[in-house]
Amino acid sequence: MTSELVERGAARMTWIRSRMTLLAAVREHFAETQPFAGHRIGMSLHLDPKTAVLLETLAAGGAEIVATGNHGSTQDDIVAFLREQGMTIFGTRDDTLEQHHANIASVVDAQPDILLDNGADLAAKIAELGSAAQIIGGTEETTSGGYRLRAELADHVPFPVIVINDSPLKAIGENKHAVGQSVVESFMRITNLMVPGRRFVVAGYGWCGRGVAHYLRALGGKVAVVEVDEIKAFEAALDGYRVANVLDLADWGEVFITATGHPQILGTEFFDVVADGAILVNCGHFPWEIDVMALRDVALSSTVIDTAIENIELPGDRHVTLLAEGRMMNLAGREPKGNSIESMDLGFLLQALSLERVVTAADTLVAGAQPVPDSINRDIARRMLVAMKADR
Repeated sequence: MTSELVERGAARMTWIRSRMTLLAAVREHFAETQPFAGHRIGMSLHLDPKTAVLLETLAAGGAEIVATGNHGSTQDDIVAFLREQGMTIFGTRDDTLEQHHANIASVVDAQPDILLDNGADLAAKIAELGSAAQIIGGTEETTSGGYRLRAELADHVPFPVIVINDSPLKAIGENKHAVGQSVVESFMRITNLMVPGRRFVVAGYGWCGRGVAHYLRALGGKVAVVEVDEIKAFEAALDGYRVANVLDLADWGEVFITATGHPQILGTEFFDVVADGAILVNCGHFPWEIDVMALRDVALSSTVIDTAIENIELPGDRHVTLLAEGRMMNLAGREPKGNSIESMDLGFLLQALSLERVVTAADTLVAGAQPVPDSINRDIARRMLVAMKADR
């Protein structure tokens, strides 16, 4: 079965790699300059074909790779393929949360000196162990990880971490347009339900929330927005969305999608009043925006319908449908695709050039979380415009 997994992973990689032209150019550059020679990169990031192309690019630059995926999104054929390429990869798609935490510990135990993090899981483990001395620096992919680095981990990260999510390129290209597109596509693929005429509530009007709302409305959905930041709420209202708090929308919405990066956006108070038949969806990095434990506490029963669909009976002769156990929905289901190839080519170019900056010019960076340097953003924007043939 392992050889079959390797072959399947290799076949998928051929298509994905051929469409990631920005990384292809950098891979050739790294093969010549070898910026990561002598360095070990520890990674915690969704293990799918697009991430694998990033890892190939870093390995071409001389990096030794030790990596694991995120809980519930690892693709076993890609793990098999990467192991065949000589990389040390921990984890499977069926790992429990406990095993996932063990995988994180295994990556840290390998003593990487550069981090490629997602949700600040590696940074948190290093802070817990007090083993930051060997770390030169790294990158963080997500909004959620940026929050952790600037809050609970602020005094425990004495090395530079470039937060990729702070880049306006990622905000526009990946968060708004790619996450927005993939969340709507995944909702349709997993549930086989139509969007037109359906009532959606999007919690959070950051870049991901903007994108989700935009693509839902583009397909004919009726969209309301929940946002605690007055300025973002004002923007949502000017964009033409209904704006209210989640409890006021509990009996209006048919589908509730969380996109905030914060915990317990949908909690016990909401579960007590949500209308019968509502569908609960999360697209944030951590599975905490929907308080699944509280939901199970109030549930009378639950039935797993399909891979990512669970029907939960609530008091008052009501039921709700939970997708992907409250985990990131656009990487769930039988055939998860995630964000578009082109958007991840852009996002992972940000990763690659930021990591190059960490190892070649660490003295230009400060300790702790910080945005992508402006020179990298502008360089990539120029490359992207050429790749898009935007002048035609």
